[in-house]
Amino acid sequence: MDLTSLCTREVVGIDAQSSLQEAAVLMCDEHVGALVVVTGEHPPEVVGLVTDRDLALEVLGRGQAAGDVRIGHLAKSPPKAVRSSFTIREAIMAMEEGAVRRLLVVDDDGGVIGLVSSDDLLEALSNEFETLVRALRGGIEREKSERAVVSVPTRTRPVFPRFGTVALE
Repeated sequence: MDLTSLCTREVVGIDAQSSLQEAAVLMCDEHVGALVVVTGEHPPEVVGLVTDRDLALEVLGRGQAAGDVRIGHLAKSPPKAVRSSFTIREAIMAMEEGAVRRLLVVDDDGGVIGLVSSDDLLEALSNEFETLVRALRGGIEREKSERAVVSVPTRTRPVFPRFGTVALE
């Protein structure tokens, strides 16, 4: 499975010269936790990635005056990007290497096609594990239905009473 099917395709961009207030409003309006920061050129070029966490920790948490800071100054630059053909494992390794929770997903020409988060990868992995569990349970049920029940002669079995002494029935 490649990242094309896992990434969020609706990437929201913001000009690097925008204010932090404009970025926060855009995140609220679009219901996203990350913005792709771009140049004002045509076509725009990606200069970084900024998250709601960046706003909270780097601005509010440090008591910075938000009015003077442009979103481009806050953006993590350059952003960590992976090819859409990458596997989940490769994306996880890229996140670990970059110490990030989100990756830009790009095509072979470097064009942004989406954004993938650690939550997206966890969901995909949990779906894979769920499928594996169903396969294992199905195998056990198949074995039960195909095998005849073997009757075992009744015999005396040990009983382990409450206080740990061994007695025979």
